Amino acid sequence: MMPLTMARTGERNQIKRIGGREETRRFLESLGFVTGSAVTVVSQISGNLIVNIKESRVAVSREMANKIYI
Repeated sequence: MMPLTMARTGERNQIKRIGGREETRRFLESLGFVTGSAVTVVSQISGNLIVNIKESRVAVSREMANKIYI
């Protein structure tokens, strides 16, 4: 298991765990980041990620991406 920030661009991964405080987990779940979902990093700009999740593109900060484990 590793944080999403370690994923290679274009590589499809599966979310294994969401860490962080309860409100952080709920926020990420509302964006589609749930255990078992497929996630692909589209690009990385100064640590912040743009990812494809559930047919949508979502931008997440480095801090949030570090709480998503693949």
